[in-house]
Amino acid sequence: MSLFTPATGAAARQYVLGQELRVTILTSGAETEGRHDVTDSVMETGAATPLHMHTRYEERLWVVSGSLTVWAGSDTVTLRSGDFFTIPRDVPHAIKSGPDGARALNISSPAGFAELIARAATPLHLATPETELDAELFMAVTEELGDVVLGPPGMIPADLDRPGQ
Repeated sequence: MSLFTPATGAAARQYVLGQELRVTILTSGAETEGRHDVTDSVMETGAATPLHMHTRYEERLWVVSGSLTVWAGSDTVTLRSGDFFTIPRDVPHAIKSGPDGARALNISSPAGFAELIARAATPLHLATPETELDAELFMAVTEELGDVVLGPPGMIPADLDRPGQ
């Protein structure tokens, strides 16, 4: 069993990716023998991920508050509080938070996303208002974990089929 409360080490599990994403690792792959991980993620208003795909794990999103628009393959969905969505492996996708930002639980199976955060993000206690994503480190870790970045934030899967993209 494991117990996670602020008193049991929440600060050691909190990270930021630049100024756009704040993540708390609730359960890591090491704690589940690699079966899954769970993170609690907060995206600022209008924050967007690059277009990417995961080759080693599925991504499941459960929106706690706010909204997320998800472009996954040929699907586009807007998720609101209480909505759940699964992004299968090898599906190009991008995610953007809505006008009030978003908070979501992210479940990866098998585990993968929490390791990316732990290795490539900045621990929250070291972050400042000027903290930026270390893109070189992020790309190295993401590639090692089998993730593929296909385009910058704002690009969606349909853009892959357009000439000049």
